[in-house]
Amino acid sequence: MRSKCPADASHTDPLTPTRRPLATRHRFIFLLNSAQRHLQQWMAQKQADAAARGDAIPTPAQAGVLFALAQSDGQAMGQLAQVLDLAPSAVSGLVQRMESLDWVARHADAHDGRTLRVWLSPAGRSHLPVLKQTTQRINAQLSAGFTEAELATVARWLEHVQRLDAPRHD
Repeated sequence: MRSKCPADASHTDPLTPTRRPLATRHRFIFLLNSAQRHLQQWMAQKQADAAARGDAIPTPAQAGVLFALAQSDGQAMGQLAQVLDLAPSAVSGLVQRMESLDWVARHADAHDGRTLRVWLSPAGRSHLPVLKQTTQRINAQLSAGFTEAELATVARWLEHVQRLDAPRHD
């Protein structure tokens, strides 16, 4: 006869953590939101520390623009929004702030004056070496203690989450 004590409940309750499907055992939404919030706070603190030292370093969003332009300079604003996975209005404000810092320049497209293209300025380009080192250091901290296979699985899962709103073709 089975005991009625809670310690033995896992043997009879079909909804106990060990018998539920893996996806329902983990609090993916909570963990993802919490991790993102902690990462943003941690990055903001790094940013504040640098500002306190008098360093004018780009924010993570600004770094994304600089990296994207370093890969393909002269992108149209819409292309940049797509590459950065941001709304065009967000990119417009971001680029405007960066232009006021002289890190980028906007110019009308030679073939279509309605299209603005964004170009990396020498001042913006000068941030790239430090940003690359910082990104490598942060990525090393984020991946410490995980195998390449585990990191590949995490990356695959995060990419899956990014595509949840994409139309399915089954």
